[in-house]
Amino acid sequence: MPFGQSRQKAEFEALALPYLDQLFSAAMRLTRSERDAEDLVQDTFLRACRAFGQFQRGSNVRAWLFRILNNTFINDYRHRRVEEKIIGEIPGASASRNDGTADDAPDIEDLADSRNTPEDDCMERLMADDILRAIDQLPLDFRMAVVLADLQEFSYREISEITGCPVGTVMSRLFRGRKLLRQALRQHAIDRGFLTASAADENAANEAETEESSPVDLNEYRRKHQVR
Repeated sequence: MPFGQSRQKAEFEALALPYLDQLFSAAMRLTRSERDAEDLVQDTFLRACRAFGQFQRGSNVRAWLFRILNNTFINDYRHRRVEEKIIGEIPGASASRNDGTADDAPDIEDLADSRNTPEDDCMERLMADDILRAIDQLPLDFRMAVVLADLQEFSYREISEITGCPVGTVMSRLFRGRKLLRQALRQHAIDRGFLTASAADENAANEAETEESSPVDLNEYRRKHQVR
């Protein structure tokens, strides 16, 4: 290997390898399969290494790696959808499964100010594995937003750059994803005895009332919260 390529490879590994565990954690949540997650991370590193010559030194390497991870996953996902559609059209073939992908992103006008409810404390008592399993059941677009924001702690703007979606769409998907996650965990909390059914019903009603009466304008939200 020429010296220049060897030096570039060493530089890439020094910058990228510290994020290996984070990338694998996100890949696990996206693919819901350890083997697929390993393949996704491997493909991500391979593509990132090949494109490292175009990487702008001093920019956000973590966001750059996650953007490659996201694009790699989406491209592979779309390829599988095409295969499933073709197979589904073959007489006698099993129908494609419904993966719950959110093809129609919610409008920002539907965004409501999320507020803590009395059930938040009991939610924190749930085991991490239970929460991760609930995240795994979210529709793809919402799951990706929750993973990037709440597990990897990316800002709205960084998620926008990673996914190629406007900040408003990111905010809306994240809100919807968190809402679905709360609904899933609410029943789990009841089953675990952390929350009574009556309290859960009351909190759900209060939450719905808040959403209906408190729509958030994006510009107003930015002024109040100074979107990161």
